[in-house]
Amino acid sequence: MATLIDLRRRIQSVRNSQQITQAMKTVSTAKFRKAQRAVQEARPFWHLFPDLVGRLAYFAAAGTHPLLLRRDEKRVAVVVVTADKGLAGAFNSNLLAAADAFIAGKEAGAAVRLALIGKKAVTHFRKRGRPADRSFGDRTDRLTREDLRDLAAFLMREYAFQRTDAVYVVYNEFKSILAPRIMAPRVLPVEPRPGTEPSAEWRADWEPGPARLAASLLPLYVESQIHHAFHESQAAEQAARMMAMDNATRNAAELIDDLVLQLNKIRQAGITKELLEIMTAVEALSQSA
Repeated sequence: MATLIDLRRRIQSVRNSQQITQAMKTVSTAKFRKAQRAVQEARPFWHLFPDLVGRLAYFAAAGTHPLLLRRDEKRVAVVVVTADKGLAGAFNSNLLAAADAFIAGKEAGAAVRLALIGKKAVTHFRKRGRPADRSFGDRTDRLTREDLRDLAAFLMREYAFQRTDAVYVVYNEFKSILAPRIMAPRVLPVEPRPGTEPSAEWRADWEPGPARLAASLLPLYVESQIHHAFHESQAAEQAARMMAMDNATRNAAELIDDLVLQLNKIRQAGITKELLEIMTAVEALSQSA
């Protein structure tokens, strides 16, 4: 049975942990609001740009730009975006499990190459002996636009030189505070999207022409999709950590209440025992007198 001193030490230890989780929740809340604002402001561009590029891919000839060429998927590049840190519930584990399943499905008919963003992804695939062409495994929250542009340029270069036949991105999309949504869209090749085909009554009149538009828009499109995946993952990560720290803080409060109740019961039992001993001694003295 635990003693009073043991219970007091445990209560103090839980209170210290509660202060840490509360502080981490506060920090995550501030980071989440900043990331959420960035995502909400850019989502209209991220979600509408693929439709525009899909129309361009519909009208442009197959040889207009190397990124419009479609080949059989014999070599596939997969970009996996995770967090650097844990303490975010099942944010990383669910994504890595989905990434493993996605990669296993692609490996049934193609060779898979990896590009990793996030320390959790780098550590996960390193333990499995899977090399990565590009990896960002330290302070990914400080990745600059130039870093992401360099990654997008690398993916486009590999596709244009026919060293890969398709590029996919696996990431957590911020859907709500309660749960993110795991996405695995294909970034390359650029293909006409369903519903972007125009009616037979009209044809697009591109100016200055499909070739020049493709040369300007397609690199920007690929870069924007990498940015989209990265910033959605950042917002989903902070939301998951905020909820995890909130749950940990509430669990610590409940544990403290249980320990205090147990402490009071032990104290009450000790006081009752001492009173009984005093009453027994008094009664023995009165009888002897």
